[in-house]
Amino acid sequence: MGKPVDPPSSEGVESIALREALEERYLAYALSTIMHRALPDARDGLKPVHRRILYGMHLLRLDPAAPFKKSAKIVGDVMGTFHPHGDQAIYDALVRLAQDFSSRYPLVDGQGNFGNIDGDSAAAYRYTEARMTEVARLLLQGIDEDGVAFRPNYDGQNEEPVVLPGAFPNLLANGAQGIAVGMATSIPPHNAAELCAAAIALIDDPQVSHEALMQLVPGPDFPTGGIIVEGPASLAETARTGRGSIRLRARWHKEETGRGGYVVVITEIPYLVQKSRLIEKIAELLNDKKLPLLADIRDESAEDVRVVLEPRTRTVEAELMMEALFKLTELETRFSVNMNVLIDGKVPKVVGLAEALRAFLDHRREVLLRRSRWRLGKIEARLEILGGLLVAFLNLDEVIRIIREEDEPKPVLMKRFDLTDVQANAILDTRLRQLRKLEEMELRTEHDELSKEKASIEALLGSEAKQWKTVRWEIGEVAKAFSKDTPLGRRRTDFGTASEVPVDVTEALIEREPITVVVTKKGWIRALKGHGVDLANLQYKGDDAFAFAFPTETTAKVLLLASDGKAFTLDASKLPGGRGFGEPIRLMVDLDAEAEIMAAFPYVPGQKRIVVAKDARGFIVAADDLVANTRKGRQVMNVDGARLWLVVPVEGDMVAVIGENRKLLAFPLSEMPEMPRGKGVRLQRYKEGGLADLRTFSIETGLTWQDSAGRTFTLKGDDLKEWLGHRAESGRLPPKGFPRSNRFTG
Repeated sequence: MGKPVDPPSSEGVESIALREALEERYLAYALSTIMHRALPDARDGLKPVHRRILYGMHLLRLDPAAPFKKSAKIVGDVMGTFHPHGDQAIYDALVRLAQDFSSRYPLVDGQGNFGNIDGDSAAAYRYTEARMTEVARLLLQGIDEDGVAFRPNYDGQNEEPVVLPGAFPNLLANGAQGIAVGMATSIPPHNAAELCAAAIALIDDPQVSHEALMQLVPGPDFPTGGIIVEGPASLAETARTGRGSIRLRARWHKEETGRGGYVVVITEIPYLVQKSRLIEKIAELLNDKKLPLLADIRDESAEDVRVVLEPRTRTVEAELMMEALFKLTELETRFSVNMNVLIDGKVPKVVGLAEALRAFLDHRREVLLRRSRWRLGKIEARLEILGGLLVAFLNLDEVIRIIREEDEPKPVLMKRFDLTDVQANAILDTRLRQLRKLEEMELRTEHDELSKEKASIEALLGSEAKQWKTVRWEIGEVAKAFSKDTPLGRRRTDFGTASEVPVDVTEALIEREPITVVVTKKGWIRALKGHGVDLANLQYKGDDAFAFAFPTETTAKVLLLASDGKAFTLDASKLPGGRGFGEPIRLMVDLDAEAEIMAAFPYVPGQKRIVVAKDARGFIVAADDLVANTRKGRQVMNVDGARLWLVVPVEGDMVAVIGENRKLLAFPLSEMPEMPRGKGVRLQRYKEGGLADLRTFSIETGLTWQDSAGRTFTLKGDDLKEWLGHRAESGRLPPKGFPRSNRFTG
């Protein structure tokens, strides 16, 4: 065995708590991610990697009119000089800036394969070439005129801009996505012309209302188009707070194929959705039979998006089919908005539309002031030289004599004509050919022009109103360049409303036909084709007999109420036909052994009915509260030993009840409560027996009934007064001629 290794010397080692060390390092990592990677600067809307790419391209002189250069050259220069990270990360960022389906206003003009909306990646950087777009040129405008501050790069050998001058409202125009530590950002793209109009409105009135700004910027404008189906109120709140979400749908239209057939063509898909993945998902749902309305999907895209959807049958409504697709696929997405940006490049903050525009405007004014001061310095330096040259022209013979005769002419010139060192050098550097008379006139003209420009800049620097006027003019020029009349500037995303189709999607496959539903006393049900069917010749099984019948359609729902107070729902399209005796309802729903069907009728949205038990307790219930989604049904009435007796449609403003004791009572409908379920309230009081019949009527038309012979009687006005009262009273014996059956219908 070898000699054990001695532990290293503890000299110079400082003990530190693990918790403190981790906290310090994690905080440093978090700050680095927030400040230098994930969040954009509110002023130019760029993250450091994008800013460095654009500045690197500026140094390579890759202006919009310049020839393309290999992307590898750009990536290499940016990585070596400014961004010491992976080359693939830099290239991915450059590619995204060039994709017109990722960036609303691309900052890079790419040549070669830069990927596509299907999700295919770009070619390697050795194959592609790039240069800046006009938008990128605007972002860099004035960078060589001290428009922004610079800082040392990572190795201190060069300098990089802290922020770009940003003459284009890039933050909101192109948006941004990023995940930092403990925070994230998600800013949707907007229309540049609309942003410029809003910025000008803010300059004209710094206190402009949020509503006025929303008139100018009604919502985002995504590069891939689509339809925003979020309400104006929700969009306004999202823009005001900087947080929220926006529903975005694909754009589609119908194309007739002849003979009554059609296809749906999708021409725009939601932002950040990969077309190939979307089609794959729809095809998957189609195979799993989760899209019963859709027969086939085809991708016929070339340069533009064209996805063709073929309906199952020509009777399927296109709107209904699309609603199903919107619910189940990425043809409708929610874009989460979290406008988290770095204010002044230092403080993360969630901002609204107005604050984001204000940060952009304040930056533009600061850039204007810096560029003006830089220009003023240049003018003053040139005027100093021009002053010296003009002195030389006025005293040309003396200047020539001094230069010819003196060993050291510079100090003599400075002393003789009271010149500065710079002016003396300029005179000594002047060539003989510049001593012609014409040159003197040009110098005087230049001196006058520069003096005027100097006065103009000094006036600008001294007046805040002039500064804002200049910023307003600059933004107006950008608005003209990207107006809605230009191909790049026109709005791509429109606003619409989501048509909430109330019909179940599966119903669209059912052909709409008139039917008559028949229910027997023993609880058998069948559907006969057509309306106005002769029911007299119907056959029944054994000693069964007719109970109810009503006309409806195959697309409707049928509501059934049992004597135990439960409501059941059947699809009319699934009812057995009328050739046989039908089928027992018990096979279709979980009906208790002792329970009987007491009422059957078609579901009509918004309709109301009175449910009443044999003990004369009842209440009003909406048809929507009778719909049950399962075989077990829905408990609507708590009968408590009694049984549900009648279900009567609400028509009019009065209720008439008659008991087995042959007492008749009429009272206002308003005295009855409306509720989704319960026991109800007493409608009529009896010493013995229960309810016989109930009917609703209008006080104006009066109470009608039919006797056993089919004759109709009406009681109204003063004749009805004798039986008018309040709920839960006993009532009085009915008038002569009232049926002995104690029923309103013979």
